[in-house]
Amino acid sequence: MPKMKTKRAAAKRYRVTASGKVKVKKAFLRHILEKKSKGSKRDKRKAGYVHPSDLKLVWQTLPYAAKAK
Repeated sequence: MPKMKTKRAAAKRYRVTASGKVKVKKAFLRHILEKKSKGSKRDKRKAGYVHPSDLKLVWQTLPYAAKAK
């Protein structure tokens, strides 16, 4: 059986933490920033985490990411 390939787009977007959570950059901070509040822009600078309901899809795209159990 050949090795599975990692989806390169997913490898660039996600990082797995030591506790097994998947970190991701929050969206909506690229353009049209004048109408967004200071608080929302400040919040989007922080790391976001993938929701547990979406984790199955992330693990399928990252077959060799270390899953902490």
